[in-house]
Amino acid sequence: MAAPGVEARALFAEGVRAVLGGWAALQLAVAQGFGGPQGPEKAAWLSSALLDFFSQNADLEQEEVEDFLAEVMDNEFDTVVEDGSLQQVSRELVTLFARARGGDVGGVGAALGALARRGPALAAALASARPGGDPQSPPGTPPTAPRSPPERGGQRQEEEEESSEEEE
Repeated sequence: MAAPGVEARALFAEGVRAVLGGWAALQLAVAQGFGGPQGPEKAAWLSSALLDFFSQNADLEQEEVEDFLAEVMDNEFDTVVEDGSLQQVSRELVTLFARARGGDVGGVGAALGALARRGPALAAALASARPGGDPQSPPGTPPTAPRSPPERGGQRQEEEEESSEEEE
């Protein structure tokens, strides 16, 4: 009888990773280094902490999950989430947990498919939020400024200086 519990936990673990991977507030906090250099590790820890939280509290309400996530985001990432995503993420997690616990593999699969479709939009948003606009650049990388065409032997600067002298 242990197999359904193991399968449900594995399904839910996959769902938690997908939900957190698609949560823009968390991903931006990690990408921008709000969690310090250990930000990615803290995000991975959050995934396992959520699994434990749900395992130890089978009848969690959405508000309890919101409070847990808000506390983690504040304490670990110095981020107060006010964009409504706490409610959305909490609702998705509670729904996924209920489906996984009930053995609704199809329901969990459909939810995972929907989460996967959000991925490209999030990746694009993260790329534009990263310094330099490069999704591969590490947090803290200075943005790259557009390069202006090179001056021809300083001629332009000399012309500007001459015209300002003539005006005086």
